[in-house]
Amino acid sequence: MKKMMPWIATALLAITLIVVVVIVMIGPGKNDNTHTAAAAEEKKLTADEIVEVSSELAQIKTNLAGADRIIIVSFSFELSDKKAKEDFEKIKNITVKPIVIQALADTKAEELSSAKGMKQFNERLTRLINEALPEPKLKSTSVSDIVIAPI
Repeated sequence: MKKMMPWIATALLAITLIVVVVIVMIGPGKNDNTHTAAAAEEKKLTADEIVEVSSELAQIKTNLAGADRIIIVSFSFELSDKKAKEDFEKIKNITVKPIVIQALADTKAEELSSAKGMKQFNERLTRLINEALPEPKLKSTSVSDIVIAPI
C-alpha cells in the first residue's frame, strides 16, 4: 500500500488539474455568451420606446436617376435617444430632406425594386445623414412607404 500512495496522489492531482483546466477554458465562453445574449435582450425596445426615438419624413416627391421615373416615398428614422430625436426634428426639413432628395436623384428605380437594394439605399442614406448631423446619432433609416411610377 505504501508503494501505491504516490501513484494515487499523482493520479488525483492530475485529475484535479484537468478539471480545473476544463472549467477555466469552458467557463468564460459560457459567461461571454450569456453576457452577449443579455445585451441583445436589453437592446430590444418596447413600442413606446421606439416611438420616443423615431421620426418620420413623409411624402417626398422627386425624380429618380434617369428622367423617366418619379418616386413618392416616406421614411422613418430611428435615433439613439430621445434628445437626439428632438435635435433631429429641428433640422429634419432643412438638412435631412435635401440629403434624401439628392440621394434619390442618384438612384435608379431598379435599385429600389428589391429588398436588398432598399437595404443598401437605407444604409447609404443613414451614413450620409450621420455625416451631416452635428453628432451622428441616427441608428437606422427605413422606407415606410414607396411608389415608383413612370412619368
